[in-house]
Amino acid sequence: MNEMNRDILEILITEEQIQEKVSDLGKQISIDYKGKEPIVVGVLVGAVVFFADLLREITIPLSIDFVAISSYGSDTKSSGVVRILKDLDQSVESRHVLIVEDIIDTGLTLNYLVENLRSRSVATLKVCTLLDKPSRRKVPVVVDYNGFTIEDQYVVGYGLDFDQQYRNLPFVGVLRPEVYGGR
Repeated sequence: MNEMNRDILEILITEEQIQEKVSDLGKQISIDYKGKEPIVVGVLVGAVVFFADLLREITIPLSIDFVAISSYGSDTKSSGVVRILKDLDQSVESRHVLIVEDIIDTGLTLNYLVENLRSRSVATLKVCTLLDKPSRRKVPVVVDYNGFTIEDQYVVGYGLDFDQQYRNLPFVGVLRPEVYGGR
């Protein structure tokens, strides 16, 4: 047994469920973006695992880039202050942009990123997320491709972390409250 598994209350989404959903999302994105050659923007660090698997399921020409953005700091709840830690390396002007996120919670971070990219005169802008937690939303956001809608639980695995741990779990699990102090 993986020693990190002791900290998991329950497996919310299995590795098999994730892979099936990622395959479905990749197929739909390939259909929707056929002939457009999108730039797929991964939001670091949490989306890396999902991003890599999703890219392998997309069957059309594309380019990739990354942005690092944060509204959490070292806490478990959004601070409401959004910062770009790493900007895109490529211009997105007149490009079809697809943002790939790990989880949408309050919507503050994503809303900021969407508005920032729209101000750069993109042709189109869509959002793909592995997980959506609409019950925590503070600002409205449009999610074009959603893997799973989940309840308000602290989840880790498949790229999601607590204090930079658990990202390498192959599933999405609910973290035991005693691990993160129930914050």
